[in-house]
Amino acid sequence: MATVYSQSLPRQIETARMPGHWLLAKLGKCVLRPGGIELTRVMLRALEVCSDDEVVEFAPGLGLTAQEVLRSNPRAYTAVERDENAAARLARRLGPGRVIHASAECTGLPARCASAVYGEAMLSMQTPEQKLRIVQEARRLLRPGGRYAIHELCAVPDFLPQETMREMQRRMSLNIHVGVRLLTARNWKALLEQCGFRIEFEAKAPMHLLEPKRVVRDEGAARTLRIVWNVLRDRQARSRVLQMRALFRDYRDHLQAIALVARKA
Repeated sequence: MATVYSQSLPRQIETARMPGHWLLAKLGKCVLRPGGIELTRVMLRALEVCSDDEVVEFAPGLGLTAQEVLRSNPRAYTAVERDENAAARLARRLGPGRVIHASAECTGLPARCASAVYGEAMLSMQTPEQKLRIVQEARRLLRPGGRYAIHELCAVPDFLPQETMREMQRRMSLNIHVGVRLLTARNWKALLEQCGFRIEFEAKAPMHLLEPKRVVRDEGAARTLRIVWNVLRDRQARSRVLQMRALFRDYRDHLQAIALVARKA
């Protein structure tokens, strides 16, 4: 997730309007995936990136997952980031030639250029049409037998009443200031299968992004203390963080994180 925010707005308005993931990044939070670093690592183990792979990542954000992937020494790695400033910062971190400024819906990369594609915490914020186009682009980029992995929000149970789903999405969108379009595990898998993928792996984790124990596991003790200090010294940011945590707790029975790995048929 990008960490760019407007420098031109007055501080009070800026904090009030800022998308939730930008606010958390501004406060010092680095792990912004719904299932935390643990589910990311579970997903990567199932994706099995190795030295023979050519990897494409959609929406790399701060580049933490990219750094995990690069430890496997893939033959090639390309990050696709639609925010120009975020792409420039990530290129400085990951090195030249590893980041392109483009949309995951239309990367401009050649067809069948990758053996593994993945994206985290980005499809959940797209419309159904955008979700479909992004998954289709992943399939276009992959060679036959290539793997596609996602790590996203997941509504539970599979047959959650539509009224509950709509209310949950409405409250989350208003609270986080980002449009949220949730899918159940059944519908995530159906989306991938519709686009010509065969599901090979599934894992879930609680959506505990702002729970103290998860924050410490994700960020470590020192960074957690810095985040707490930043929250305590900014009253408006503190109010928003507490509101987000309360919302996630309200829907703890209907909100999880899911990781899927699928293979191009």
